[in-house]
This record gives sequence, structure tokens and C-alpha cells, in this order.
Amino acid sequence: MSNSTQDDSQETPHFDLEFKPAHGEAVPVARRVQRITVNNPGPFTFHGTNSYIVGDRSVAVIDPGPEDEAHFQALMTALAGREVTHIAVSHTHRDHSPLTRRLKAETGAIVVAEGPHRASRPLHAGEVNPFSESSDMDFVPDIALGDGETVEGDGWALTALHTPGHTANHAAFALDGPEGIVFSADHVMAWATTIVAPPDGAMADYMASLDRLLQRDDRLYFPGHGGPVTEPASFLRGLRTHRRMRERAVRERVRAGDRLIADMVKVIYRETDPRLHGAAALSVLAHLEDLVGRGEVVTEGPPALKGLYFPAPGF
Repeated sequence: MSNSTQDDSQETPHFDLEFKPAHGEAVPVARRVQRITVNNPGPFTFHGTNSYIVGDRSVAVIDPGPEDEAHFQALMTALAGREVTHIAVSHTHRDHSPLTRRLKAETGAIVVAEGPHRASRPLHAGEVNPFSESSDMDFVPDIALGDGETVEGDGWALTALHTPGHTANHAAFALDGPEGIVFSADHVMAWATTIVAPPDGAMADYMASLDRLLQRDDRLYFPGHGGPVTEPASFLRGLRTHRRMRERAVRERVRAGDRLIADMVKVIYRETDPRLHGAAALSVLAHLEDLVGRGEVVTEGPPALKGLYFPAPGF
């Protein structure tokens, strides 16, 4: 491959924006961007985790993925003959970051991310983090990128956009250039709404991160799972509206006399597979934390899955 205009004019790759997992294959999705999807499908990963290769002769890898031998070999095949200068990690759930260590050892690349894993808030007394086993607690970047800081390579530059909410250390990466591409990881996905589950995540942070991205003028998102978001602004507005509707539903259940999250879930998520009600309860807790923080709902002690919730006076 080459960075020359002449070579680009001789061979223009076809970019298919319809998502097909193509597990183990490097699929061109934009100019000098390839996607390789891990074969780790599931209810929280869709068809699998997307890793991205950005650049030409000198590249960055975004989200190497989980410890998976087949995926590692697929990455190394796609990277053959190219220098990997950077590995960018969006966040530290185990479907995104663990393979970083092996890829760094193999390539000598510099690892960049917002920072190590941490919860959005301290654990309350007796509280257990339901996502602790899903978190890569061993991850430490070589460089902690501040919001708006950029790393550059041969013909590419990635700017960190701090987007906490799904996790406290979540970051999207904007690819500088006229295409207006953002690698949105798990913050914005076309196939499903993002899990926001305390204490790993925080709804107030998530909503603020949506607003932050709405202030930009991007044209295309490549997420951590599933296919691209081709009209980001309208999609973000839809996500924000959906979350506000969920918040309204939670507030209405509290006003109607539901005191337990389990009772709220039965009504709000009555058309959802009961096997997903555990995740739904965490989403309701995230909304209640936000409502308690804003003084619209009160509870005895800190918000908790088994806490009792009441309308605040005047609401």
C-alpha cells in the first residue's frame, strides 16, 4: 500500500456500509480504515466486537478486542508488512481491551486510552459491582490521552473525545479528515442502546456525552459492535429522546407508587425478554441515581437495586 495520490487513483476500494460480521476478515469500511470483527457474538456484543485498523503503511489499531487466538491471528495477517505505531483503547471491558497486551508485545506499539478502569462512583457499603468480572483491571495505557488530545501517524491523526457514561473511562476517537469519522465504541451503536449500569456507568455522564457529541459535525460513526451510524446527528437526538422517555417512565412509576426497582421493571419492560430484566434493572437504577441527584426522587440511603424510592416533595 502507499500514501501516494497516484496509487489511490489506480485502485479505489469498495466500501460496503451494510454490516456483515465477516469474522476474521479485514473489511475496508472507509479510506484507509479496515474493520475486523471478533467471533464473540452474544446479547451484549451483537455479532462480535469490532477492531479497526487506521492508516496505510503505518497504522493504529483501535480496540484489539478480547483474548482470542483466532482474532489475534486475523489482526496479524491484516497487519503484515505494516508498522503498528499506536493501539487506541476506547474502554476497559474485556471484549475490547485484553488483547492489547499481546499486540503491544508483538508490535512495540504505544498504547493510548483515557486511563485505567475505574467505576463512575465509589461502591456503597455492601454493594457489589455486577460488571467487575467484565472489567479489565490490569489495563494501563502508556499514555493517558486528555480530552481533545491527538496522536498522529503516517497520514492519519486520532483525537480523543472523552465520552463517559457506559464506563467512566470511555473515549471515542475522531479521525481527522474530511470524512468526519468517529470511532464511537460502545457509546453510540446502531444495533442497540448502550448499557449504562452503575457503578461502572452513570446516566448523567452518558447524557452529557451525547450532548457533547451533538455539538460536533461528524458524518459517520464506526461503533464497537455492529454496523455504522450514517446520520449521527439525528441518531444522537433519537438516543437522547429515548433516554428521556425512559426517565419519564421511571419517574411516573415512582409517582404511581412503585417503590422497588423490580416492580418498575415489570411495567416499563413488560415487552422485554425476562432474561434481560437484570440488565434493565441496572438501567432503571442509573436513571434513579440521576433523578435522586437532581432532587426529583428520594430514597433511604444511597440509590441501590433493592432500595425504596419516593417522589421528592414538590415533584
